[in-house]
Amino acid sequence: MSGPYVIRGAVHLPEAELLWRFSRSSGPGGQHVNTSDSQVELRFDLAATDALPAVWKERALDRLAGRLVGGVVTVRASEHRSQWRNRETAAVRLAALLAEATAPPPKPRKATRIPRGINERRLREKKQRAETKRGRSARDWH
Repeated sequence: MSGPYVIRGAVHLPEAELLWRFSRSSGPGGQHVNTSDSQVELRFDLAATDALPAVWKERALDRLAGRLVGGVVTVRASEHRSQWRNRETAAVRLAALLAEATAPPPKPRKATRIPRGINERRLREKKQRAETKRGRSARDWH
């Protein structure tokens, strides 16, 4: 593999905690596809890992609750004909998924008022447009 997959900052996916499973992939490949295990299934035990800070782990468990089976998150890749490229794809996909799941929540929006001048200008332009359209009506033409 091409090195540690960074989740965010100095935190990366621990290679020892990744469980790989390979199987035959559907799709293109001709006769070769019948003999090679190119589909990759990558499992990561999110509930049992110590690689993530406690806050991140709690946040990820909460956000990925629908994807977890017994605290384990699973990612599949079978786009490529090569097992190596599918391994790369699965690892990158898992790192991106965990990065998104552990991201801090966005700051709450601070409510602001619309300036009075902007509202007045909008209404003035609206009246002007209405006058223009009213001037186009055919009832005054004889």
